[in-house]
Amino acid sequence: MDVAMLESRVSAAFADRTLLSDAGTRSAVLLTLAALDRGDLRVAEKRDGTWVTHAWVKKAILLYFTLAETRTFHVGPFEFHDKVPLKKDLAAAGVRLVPPGVIRYGAHVEAGAVVMPGYVNIGARVGSGTMVDTWATVGSCAQVGRNVHLSGGVGLGGVLEPPGASPVIIEDGAFIGSRSVVVEGVLVEEEAVLGANVVLTASTRILDVTGPEPREYRARVPARSVVIPGTIPRTFPAGTYGVPCALIIGQRTASTDRKTSLESALRDFAVPA
Repeated sequence: MDVAMLESRVSAAFADRTLLSDAGTRSAVLLTLAALDRGDLRVAEKRDGTWVTHAWVKKAILLYFTLAETRTFHVGPFEFHDKVPLKKDLAAAGVRLVPPGVIRYGAHVEAGAVVMPGYVNIGARVGSGTMVDTWATVGSCAQVGRNVHLSGGVGLGGVLEPPGASPVIIEDGAFIGSRSVVVEGVLVEEEAVLGANVVLTASTRILDVTGPEPREYRARVPARSVVIPGTIPRTFPAGTYGVPCALIIGQRTASTDRKTSLESALRDFAVPA
């Protein structure tokens, strides 16, 4: 696979849609989507400790929407009418998908991952050993690491546009509690724990309250942090009210393995899962 050629053709076509009339350009878009589906390409990856977003791969997804035709297809008694087909060959890929869960074509799910009746959108990546629990959503281009638990009703937002924007990223070993929402390119680092109902946007104040003075983060939860929802006072013309924030109340202990550490964090800090 000539990645440089694919990137060149996709980028040119994104700037000039008339180039999609060329068979070679259309083929480049389709080959990029096939590589995403196989896991040979990804929207974002970690290099030397820093996450890098491949804008051209996102551009290929957007161009694919232009090329694909809306059609009706059936899965048993279910009827779908869409441009993007469902992912196939799950048994060969070693992926468990529980009905009526959905993994769209163009998403890559590694062997050993489990998707309950949840949803994994195009461009997303889910690592091995990860559980996407019931009604959890992995939005377009979201990157979920290995041995992650996305509890019931978790929402990871899709970040497809603008192409250069960072996707939502959940690193290895993290635990995302029930009904939590992570959107707008927020990064949750390795083995962090989000309690139930934590909402993280790019502008959410994430306050570490474990020391004598709060330490503030935006769009990033540090590794191994234990986080719960909170509020912080803000004054408006009509008065002072509590607005949502997230509170880092502790760290997972380093002396135990991941499973034990997670259980300990939830118990020690009384964090609802």
